[in-house]
Amino acid sequence: MKKIEFPVLNVRLVPTEKIVANDYNPNRMASPEMQLLKVSIEEDGYTQPIVTFYDSERDVYEVVDGFHRYLCNELYFHLPELPVTVINKPMDQRIASTIRHNRARGTHQIVDMSHIVLKLLEKGWDDARICKYLGMELDEVIRLKQISGLKEAFANHVFSKSWDEFERRLQEEENFPMGTP
Repeated sequence: MKKIEFPVLNVRLVPTEKIVANDYNPNRMASPEMQLLKVSIEEDGYTQPIVTFYDSERDVYEVVDGFHRYLCNELYFHLPELPVTVINKPMDQRIASTIRHNRARGTHQIVDMSHIVLKLLEKGWDDARICKYLGMELDEVIRLKQISGLKEAFANHVFSKSWDEFERRLQEEENFPMGTP
């Protein structure tokens, strides 16, 4: 078995001007996810270091994984230093590492996410707060609430008067069925 290394045990703060992007990462982040990353850093701080390769010839730390954490700082926070770990690998292995990091993140299961939404609702969170802090659109929250159980999920929801209008028209049809004078 190959020896497992722990670069995470050697996190260091590096001046942001010494951190540079690589030129091969195919990963792109949509605006809602970037905003969620911003909220995540605002709420929790930098919980994961940026994985880098130290290029001694240029005296820079090239990003292997964590470019968007780096970009968040450049766009929003302007911190003078960021936490990094360093892996010492040739270019081909760094490219493979970048792709592994990108693809190994996994996805959230719908039923599990619906249970989480329900738990947050039970803790007093409203739809807007769930949207902001979980990076969801309102229609996604509503769909997850439907999966988790309509009665509990919509217990405190304010509905429009359109249902009253629907019931009124239904009552009219029952009293005066179509085709009767």
